[in-house]
Amino acid sequence: MRIAMIGAGYVGLVSGACFADFGHHVICVDNDIDKIAALNDGEIPIYEPGLSDLVESNVRQHRLAFSTDLKASIATAEVVFIAVGTPSRRGDGHADLSYVYDVARELAGALLRKVTVIVTKSTVPVGTGDEVERIIRDENPDADIAVVSNPEFLREGAAIRDFKHPDRIVIGSEDRRAAAIMGEVYRPLYLNAAPILHTNRRTAELTKYAANSFLATKITFINEVSDLAEKVGANIQDVARGIGLDNRIGSKFLHAGPGFGGSCFPKDTMALIKTGQDNEAPLRIVETVVAVNEQRKRAMARKVANAFGGNIRGKSIAVLGVTFKPNTDDMRDAPSIPLITALQDMGASVRVFDPIGMDQARRVLTDVSFCDDARDCARGAHALVVVTEWEQFRALDLGELATIMACPVIIDLRNIYSPEDAMLNGFHYCGVGRPQPATY
Repeated sequence: MRIAMIGAGYVGLVSGACFADFGHHVICVDNDIDKIAALNDGEIPIYEPGLSDLVESNVRQHRLAFSTDLKASIATAEVVFIAVGTPSRRGDGHADLSYVYDVARELAGALLRKVTVIVTKSTVPVGTGDEVERIIRDENPDADIAVVSNPEFLREGAAIRDFKHPDRIVIGSEDRRAAAIMGEVYRPLYLNAAPILHTNRRTAELTKYAANSFLATKITFINEVSDLAEKVGANIQDVARGIGLDNRIGSKFLHAGPGFGGSCFPKDTMALIKTGQDNEAPLRIVETVVAVNEQRKRAMARKVANAFGGNIRGKSIAVLGVTFKPNTDDMRDAPSIPLITALQDMGASVRVFDPIGMDQARRVLTDVSFCDDARDCARGAHALVVVTEWEQFRALDLGELATIMACPVIIDLRNIYSPEDAMLNGFHYCGVGRPQPATY
């Protein structure tokens, strides 16, 4: 099939490359001239494991191309995906749908008189598909279209595997023609027995927000229980195992830490809250999740300070990992940002290292020292704070680090080390969700 992917950001580029790998002919369209030029030169603007090779392979086989010309790109397309950004709107927290609606207007003027399936891949509030359809029909009444909601469920760092081996594919449409065409789009996944859930359009739109908000709730729940565990002498990792073995609960997203961040959970929970308020159906649990998560990020700085009796003025703090999760360079709403700001507000100087995210970190972090590796970051520091659980941080030579630091203190916000191992190597260890040691 011939597919046009409008938007060559994270979702659009990954989805376009994967569809091309299925054997479809895909053209990714973006109005960012520099981005398209870079992609045509073989440069990938985001870090995602395996994506560079996937793009290169499909470009070489003439199944994947990039363009800034929307009209020419959709001329032969049977399916047009809208995969542009829907960030939180400044001031009120609603999803900013201006990019989606701008694309809809541009599409309306370029559609030919043949059936075209328009698919919202972007995460959008309930009713957005209705408005996309209204815009196109108002501006081009002769267009033969069907508007479908097909939300993505990709995890950064594992997006290609998630796309090719999905838990489910949600297709929201009341149009039988569109359902059949979407079936052809995803036909290669039938071999993997991926379940396809057909719903109406509004149900599909709500499903994405409900899924992300539920996962954010699991994270926030275990984080709050971890605070209680510290007070009562329990071990949150054992608590998480104990409840996660219950099949009704499951073990995923039960890892205590510094709070959730990234491009999805913060904006999607806020958008769902606003949708609930607009429809007189407030989601008080999700409202609390957002509030608790915001408070937690700066609270992690107090955990660092508490290791020194509450005073870190003049101390050097080494932060390992600044991206919101491993295997990505994404700094959007990363917990490291408010943590570092709070440490600086307390009078500490901050050193940082991240295996992939340093270029992005330089764009958002100020007054910090950027280091070449974990060892360089730890040298002379009074505390080592593990913020992002990159695999390479799990195998640091703790014995050597203890000798080059000003104070051998680890604040392990991801519980990647056992207290026993850390202490055997000479460290004063503070984890999350376990009894805290006396101050250093």
